Amino acid sequence: MSHDDFAFEPVAGLPETPPEGERILWQGRPDWWALTKESLNLKWVVAYFVALALWRFVTLIDQAAAGTAFAAAFPFLVMGAITAALLMIIGFMQARSTIYTITNRRVAMRIGAALTVTLNLPFTQIASASLDLRKGGTGTIALDLKGKTRLSYLVCWPHVRPWVMRRTQPALRCIPDADNIARLLSEAAEARISTPQVARTAPAPAVAAE
Repeated sequence: MSHDDFAFEPVAGLPETPPEGERILWQGRPDWWALTKESLNLKWVVAYFVALALWRFVTLIDQAAAGTAFAAAFPFLVMGAITAALLMIIGFMQARSTIYTITNRRVAMRIGAALTVTLNLPFTQIASASLDLRKGGTGTIALDLKGKTRLSYLVCWPHVRPWVMRRTQPALRCIPDADNIARLLSEAAEARISTPQVARTAPAPAVAAE
């Protein structure tokens, strides 16, 4: 029997049904391969183990036969392959458990493979957004929040702007077609912020006639 861990969500990626007047403009997930390479530094990890294997081979080739030197270096390649496979599994699970949502009023981020957290970020609380576009069209949109709003870097990772820890910036990380999504976000935020907000106030108390 199939089972959806997020079947309790009235709308995928959102903890509750959007209120009247709010429309979902876009939903998406990170590209798992791009997320693995960027957030988990897959290339650097692989390069590290390859360098260890080469170092072991070079240090032994003058003292033993090539086959013996390769046999001594081979375990580093095996460890590197296992580590890379684990990182790819983690990256895939992180991407699969994530849903980014842009509505005409806010950005919502359902994140976390083990501990699921949903961030609701109204446009009125976002000071600015920046796009880091990569080859292939994937990119990261980082959101700089206004005022005293603080988020935990560790709780939000890897859905944050890398290495910005003093003031954590939540981010739509490694999303496909990032340029168009950034444009959509900009237009929605501008339209929302420029719309006059009418607040209800309590009626003034009636003054009794003398």
